[in-house]
Amino acid sequence: MDTIANMLTSIRNASLKNKEKVEFPYSNFKQSILKVLKEEGFISNYKIIKDEGDKKSKKQTIRVMLKYSMDKKPVINGIKTISRPGLRIYRKYLEMPKIKAAYGINVVSTSKGVMSDKEAKKNKLGGEIVCQIW
Repeated sequence: MDTIANMLTSIRNASLKNKEKVEFPYSNFKQSILKVLKEEGFISNYKIIKDEGDKKSKKQTIRVMLKYSMDKKPVINGIKTISRPGLRIYRKYLEMPKIKAAYGINVVSTSKGVMSDKEAKKNKLGGEIVCQIW
């Protein structure tokens, strides 16, 4: 089961329905992807919510606040999962694919953490291309 693809699909569907926010289960990797999306201006914010109902339970969810333009159009026009559990896609920093005439970004998992393709090129780091967003 690809939890990253589920997260990206939830964001895509909520954005198409003009929802204000979307929630899904927490993981460190998801949080680092959302941090990149926030830095690049694709989402407004995200918040980690701890389940207070059961003291022993450590369940957490992430709430993502989506971003829209002044005329109520979603900032995220498309999201595409590139790497998946059955097929990992790795690229060197010089071989990163371009997205929609440089209007989008690749989210790359490198040895120094998750970052955008722009930041990976600046640091001369290659890695696994997780997804593309435009």
